[in-house]
Amino acid sequence: MSAPLRPRGDRRHRRLALAARYTTLLLVLAVMLGPIVWQFLTSLRGRTENVYDGVLPAQPTLDNYVRVARSFPLLPYVGNTLVVAALAVASNVLCCSMGGYALSRAPWKGRTAVFTVLVATLMFPFESVMISMFLTVRAMGLVDTLVGVWLPGAVSVLNIMVMRAAFLAVPREIEEAAVLDGAGEWTRFRRVFLPAAKGALAVVCITSFMGAWDDFLWPLLVLTHSDHYTLQLGLKSLAGTTTTNDQRIIAAGAMAALLPMMLLFFALQRYFFKGVGEGALKT
Repeated sequence: MSAPLRPRGDRRHRRLALAARYTTLLLVLAVMLGPIVWQFLTSLRGRTENVYDGVLPAQPTLDNYVRVARSFPLLPYVGNTLVVAALAVASNVLCCSMGGYALSRAPWKGRTAVFTVLVATLMFPFESVMISMFLTVRAMGLVDTLVGVWLPGAVSVLNIMVMRAAFLAVPREIEEAAVLDGAGEWTRFRRVFLPAAKGALAVVCITSFMGAWDDFLWPLLVLTHSDHYTLQLGLKSLAGTTTTNDQRIIAAGAMAALLPMMLLFFALQRYFFKGVGEGALKT
């Protein structure tokens, strides 16, 4: 028995709705990627070429990236930023996974109160607590050090919530089977829950790396000596040291700062979207 034919008006309505959906997605994509594409094309323009003359560069060149490396100590700044980002990723993966496990599986008195306090801290913007954080870091003698830059981002409450949601998604039957096999608390955490939360761990890695790599305000407050500058502070100094205020060099520096984040995201995107999907289904 053949299925009934749909009216022509319904098919036309579906096509219009689908066209409107894809048109909206293309507009959002253009708005999001437009500035990045423009900066990349600007970084490829020659010295004698007008920045605002057309869309595509007439004579593409990589000379601007060489000039960036010669204009200011790019590699030391990148190295400082990588140290801070690596510390942030390691501390967030370790501490947030353990904190998420403690808030999701292990029963203990006061767990609900601790969870409520952690969620409440998300309502306070960084600007409202940065003065007290600076005073604390100064009292610890960590001003003008990379450890002082890393310390406030060592553990993110949002990453704890991500790991908690991932651990709550693990079926209780799997944990009970591990208990029957004689697995202790630490063994269950390492061999059962962490492998099941690879997507959430990828989310924690990416967000921690991006937060440390893009941070500008906190390093600006803590660091005083240029030898300890991170890449974002270096790019700020680049805009002030170029005598001609050349937009090509600034665009090349911005693209050099963007490249590591793009590589990390493309390397972990499969796990990233898996972790986002797991958290969305759980919540």
